[in-house]
Amino acid sequence: MIRQNILILAFTFFTLFSFAQEKINVVVIGAHPDDCDIDAGGTAALFSKAGHNVLFISVTNGDAGHYEKGGGALAKIRMAEAKEAGKRFGVEYIVLDHHDGELMPTLDIRLEIIRLIRNWNADIVIGPRPNDYHPDHRNTAILVQDAAFMVIVPNIAPDTPALKKNPVFLFAEDGFQKPNPFKADIAIDISEVLDQKIYGMAAHESQFFEWLPWLNGQLDDVPSTEEGRVEWLKNWRKPRVKNSVKQSLIKWYGAEKAEKIKYAEAFEICEFGHRPSDEEIRKLFPMLSE
Repeated sequence: MIRQNILILAFTFFTLFSFAQEKINVVVIGAHPDDCDIDAGGTAALFSKAGHNVLFISVTNGDAGHYEKGGGALAKIRMAEAKEAGKRFGVEYIVLDHHDGELMPTLDIRLEIIRLIRNWNADIVIGPRPNDYHPDHRNTAILVQDAAFMVIVPNIAPDTPALKKNPVFLFAEDGFQKPNPFKADIAIDISEVLDQKIYGMAAHESQFFEWLPWLNGQLDDVPSTEEGRVEWLKNWRKPRVKNSVKQSLIKWYGAEKAEKIKYAEAFEICEFGHRPSDEEIRKLFPMLSE
């Protein structure tokens, strides 16, 4: 009897330990190199620090977003910057070779995304909402939504085994109001990794210190030193907590803790993927239970 009890205790411990060590597989999909970083860089850093697996995918190679560089030369720069950003976030960063500004939601690209999601054995997939100023963002959203159900259909892209369970598909936060505003179903406190997020974003030098400042008439304001640039980017792009996101933070962290949260990332559940319960969300986002 004693030996049997010891075996039962040992099995229970092993089971709990295995569950605790189970990895969560996250895929973040953006239209351009740097989109994933902006949308979910802090959340990705938290997952990575906890030992989980995160993949960033840029659907285009960013070869059009500059005022003087372009084409293959710019694409090489953007790919190298994404690789460096991946190191800083602790994630794998893939840049697909589709032209910036010309992205269309074709079947071939949809199948490409389906295969990538399957190969990562994704539990969570994060992408943009389909209402956006940029056609690449809108078409990336369509591609991700069109992949949402198909990742579990065996006869679609049959060369890559279908997932057994549909992942939770999430929209990243944006400020667009029409035809419907963003709804913060999940909000993650990223205050402790904000500096890491900004440092990761800063790897995209041609984007954040050249192209976007040029578009905004701020090119002369960009500091010359790396330290100065990181601080300048932090002041410009830090994700402040909106009132709508605050309510979600209160739900997940409690009112007292939520009041102290300075920086957060929020996500809306896409109805085309698995619809998780609150209990499932806490398992998929273990930082909510810490």
